[in-house]
Amino acid sequence: LLSHFSSIGFWGLVNNAGISTFGETGWLPMETYEKFADVNLLGSIRTTLAFLPLLRKYKGRIVFMSSIIAYFTLGNGIYSMTKAAIEKFCDALRLEMKKFGVQVCIIQPGNYARSTKIQPPLSAEEIWSELSEEEKAVYNKEYVQERANFFNSILSEGSANGNEVVDAMVDALTSPAPKARYMVAKLKEKVLVFVCALFPTVVMDSVLSYALSK
Repeated sequence: LLSHFSSIGFWGLVNNAGISTFGETGWLPMETYEKFADVNLLGSIRTTLAFLPLLRKYKGRIVFMSSIIAYFTLGNGIYSMTKAAIEKFCDALRLEMKKFGVQVCIIQPGNYARSTKIQPPLSAEEIWSELSEEEKAVYNKEYVQERANFFNSILSEGSANGNEVVDAMVDALTSPAPKARYMVAKLKEKVLVFVCALFPTVVMDSVLSYALSK
């Protein structure tokens, strides 16, 4: 990259920082929601604002790491929430930066859990020990075990080819005509996004409820 752009100043910013966890809405304390918003959303915004003057000056690129999970959630709504929010931030930024010649790109990976280790497997005991007494009164250990098994099975199916995501990031930074969005995902993941985007919410809810019941 340096050989390509060293003569034209500050060229590209990649906002890649992110954390993930699993758990139903009431299982997570407010402090966890605040931490996720701070790292996954506000962290990217802080970095973008800091470098915006240079990016405008050199007509550079800004790349954000989102996820197909911005469209739907399967047990990690807290992560979905932050990714959906960063997508909307990018949509506004992309339109605003056009007049400066700055291009904004979003990378939307599918399940690459085995490549990134962003989400370690969670045991039912770990989850149960963190639940409030109110939540323990509503849920039982068997249900928590089922949810943990389900989510951990998804993690184990993740792609180990993290280079596919890196390739998209490189293209976003170097292509003469980069895409606004790069969806790097398996066919079945893309189908889920398609259903979510084009079908009524009740259809997507039925699909996800079926998946969660398996």
